[in-house]
Amino acid sequence: MPSQQNSWSPKLVGALITFGSLALCILALPTRFPGMTLMDLSPNWLLIWLVAWSINRPVALAVITGTALGFLQDAMTIPSDVTIAPTHALGMAIAGGLTALLQKQRYMQEDFISIAFIVFGMAVVVETAIAVQLTLMGADVNKVWLLHQRIALGSAILSSLWSPVLHLPLSRWWRAQEKVED
Repeated sequence: MPSQQNSWSPKLVGALITFGSLALCILALPTRFPGMTLMDLSPNWLLIWLVAWSINRPVALAVITGTALGFLQDAMTIPSDVTIAPTHALGMAIAGGLTALLQKQRYMQEDFISIAFIVFGMAVVVETAIAVQLTLMGADVNKVWLLHQRIALGSAILSSLWSPVLHLPLSRWWRAQEKVED
């Protein structure tokens, strides 16, 4: 019996895995799984995905992707009755660009501990961008920055602790795809 060849191209499979993992992160973003929350905060799955993806990408592409993911996060988190609100797009764009720059400069190796540290730092960057926007919009400065401390630290801790769950399988797959393309 003749063997069937795999008709799936490696690029198509890579695209499906990339977009499939992104879709899972989007779906996981609003969920609160038992044991995965701290002070009623959950991991920022889109940020974890952005860091894992941006580590080996050009800076401009990482900034564009971060902006798009930030707008997706806004669409999921901002209530429909709010007319003006801060955006996640600014912080996610900065996080994507900084992550891509870190790899370009080879400051950190690509292991799960380094990724956890990068995710921790980028979570603080994203939450600080939100706090700055709220301050510029005229919100009570004391309240914003008091809440910022709690939210930034909680989000950074949770996101960095859960980053290996997403980063390890995806980075291995993306590295394997790069080798196939070369």
